[in-house]
Amino acid sequence: MSLNYIKNFYEGCLRPPTVIGQFHTLFFGSVRTFFLGVLGFAVYGNEALHFSCDPDKRELNLYCYNQFRPITPQVFWALQLVSVLVPGAVFHLYAACKNIDQEEILQRPMSTVFYIISVLLRIILEVLAFWLQSHLFGFLVDPIYMCDASALAKIFNISKCMVPEHFEKTIFLSAMYTFTIITILLCIAEIFEILFRRLGYLNQPVS
Repeated sequence: MSLNYIKNFYEGCLRPPTVIGQFHTLFFGSVRTFFLGVLGFAVYGNEALHFSCDPDKRELNLYCYNQFRPITPQVFWALQLVSVLVPGAVFHLYAACKNIDQEEILQRPMSTVFYIISVLLRIILEVLAFWLQSHLFGFLVDPIYMCDASALAKIFNISKCMVPEHFEKTIFLSAMYTFTIITILLCIAEIFEILFRRLGYLNQPVS
C-alpha cells in the first residue's frame, strides 16, 4: 500500500464526507473518549480493591466481585468504542484503495451505498451495546449487592457486599447511556443528510 493510500485512509477517518459525520468524529468522539479514559478510570479504577463483603475475606471478595462484574465497565466501553469505529474504518480503507476522494464519495452511487451501510452498522452496534450494557450493569447501582457464594463454601451462602461510590457509578452509567443515544441519533441524522444531498437539497460542498 502506497503512502497515498495511507494518506487518503487517514484523512477519511478524520474527515468524513458529511457535516454530521465530521461533528461526530472530531467533537463528540473526542469528548466520549476523554470522558471514558479520564473520568472512567477515576470512578472505576480502584473498584475491585474497595469492594468488600461480609465476612471480609479476600477469596470471598474476589469471588463476589467477579459475580458482580462479569466484565469491567472500562473494558466493555472500550470494546464498544473500537467496534463502532470498525465499519467506518473498513469503508475508508475501501475508499482509499479505490482512490476515491472524500468529496467524491457522495457523488458516486456505489460508494454512497457502502457508506450508508457503514453508518447502519454503527447504529446496529450501538443499539447492541446499549442492550448489553443494560443487561450487564443495569441503570442504577445499588449500594448493597447480595452475593450467592454457596459454590465457594457452604458457610458463606448469601453474603452482603458493599459497592463503593455507587452514586457516582449511577451518574457515570447514565452519561454513557446518553452518549450511546446521542451517537445513534447522530448516525440517523447523517443518513438523512446523505439522502438529502443525493436528492439535491444540500448541494453545498463539505468544507
